[in-house]
Amino acid sequence: MNPAITITNLSHSFGKHNVLRHLSFSVEKGDFFIIIGPNGSGKTTLMKLMAGILKLQKGQIDILGLANLTYTPKALARAVAFVPQRLPVNLPFTVGEAVLLGRAPYQGALGIERERDMEIANQAMQFTGVDHLTGATLSQLSGGEQQRVFIARAICQEPEIMLLDEPTASLDLAHQVKVMDLMEKLKREKGITVIMISHDVNLAAMYSDQVLLLKDGEVVCIGIPSAVLSFRKLEETYGCKLLVDESPLGGFPRLTLVPGRYRKPYT
Repeated sequence: MNPAITITNLSHSFGKHNVLRHLSFSVEKGDFFIIIGPNGSGKTTLMKLMAGILKLQKGQIDILGLANLTYTPKALARAVAFVPQRLPVNLPFTVGEAVLLGRAPYQGALGIERERDMEIANQAMQFTGVDHLTGATLSQLSGGEQQRVFIARAICQEPEIMLLDEPTASLDLAHQVKVMDLMEKLKREKGITVIMISHDVNLAAMYSDQVLLLKDGEVVCIGIPSAVLSFRKLEETYGCKLLVDESPLGGFPRLTLVPGRYRKPYT
């Protein structure tokens, strides 16, 4: 085993509300790891703890073999890039300026861009297919374009691990696939470990190497998609009727929700 992240006995609370309860698991280097689960299951809290945004309360998180508490903020930003669910797009930045922000962990106190920073930013924009938008402002872009810009910014950090909180939320089908294909490309061509939250179980089935299923802050199951995404586990976790069969593309499960008018034969 060669873990990128190891979680040991992790718990977290907001006041008296226990959000995460005794989580222990690891993510292997180079994996595309997707976290799924109902609303309120603790997915975003878990990701913010891994990103160092929330302060650790109980348990331990090891990043690339070192406890995350041993990292300085800049060192952690060089190892781990985080793309949150919602990002400000009303700031007066051009695409090029927004992407260059990813070089902050490598710059001095004055924050002056070097030739190397510009080169990496241009490569990141080319990789994500937004290089033709360099001079456009963020507010001029579509949702899919904005998401690719923020992924380019994260690539600029040259991380070994990329964390993404629902990067396909609110995107149409074509842009969902573009973002997921981009994540697969990051894993394949750059060797980046991709850890992502998704509410789309079918996308998780198609793209992930490993799936973590959470409910009420606890691990329901972790493993390859075919082991985790069974109808029994998903029905019990989400509390709704559904069918799971094999995708016509083959090799991974496909989930179909059962609307109320069709439920009688299954109840």
